[in-house]
Amino acid sequence: MDANTKTKLHDKIDAAMEHYRREAASIRTGRASPAFLDNIKVNFYGTPTPIKQVGTLSIPDSRTLLISPWDTSQIVEIEKALLASDLGITPSNDGKVVRLSFPPLTEERRKDLVKHVKKIGEESKVQIRNARRDINDELKKQQKDGKLSEDELRKNQDEVQKQIDQSIAKLDELIVKKEQEILEV
Repeated sequence: MDANTKTKLHDKIDAAMEHYRREAASIRTGRASPAFLDNIKVNFYGTPTPIKQVGTLSIPDSRTLLISPWDTSQIVEIEKALLASDLGITPSNDGKVVRLSFPPLTEERRKDLVKHVKKIGEESKVQIRNARRDINDELKKQQKDGKLSEDELRKNQDEVQKQIDQSIAKLDELIVKKEQEILEV
């Protein structure tokens, strides 16, 4: 397989894996994590700004997340953004920091989150399989144009399949790991 085709395959696989990692990181596991706030934007002097850029995030214990804004006048805006988000947690502040206390997850909620993780994982697997299809189509086109023999085509398709199988196995490991984090009490 030529270097260009290999690079395309790896780029597509990496994009699918990164998509899964990003989505899975934003799912609550029963522990506080700054990743929960990745998609939340604060109206910072009229500009939607990621919450990570308006203050310092810290985790004093496993169920609490503290946001220490650099400008304390922005606490109200931070609270508005948190309330408008889909976190489902009411922030509290003491005038200097915003505190998010994460309640323990119920068994039913844990099962829903596991289903959601599996759904995200399946979406990423579909992206990886689509990458296989695209690369195989490209290889068939190269063979049709006379750049590859039939044996080379089969060899390259086997190599692509091997890469896909490894990537899906790695993704399955990530899914199982995330499920264990969620189900851990």
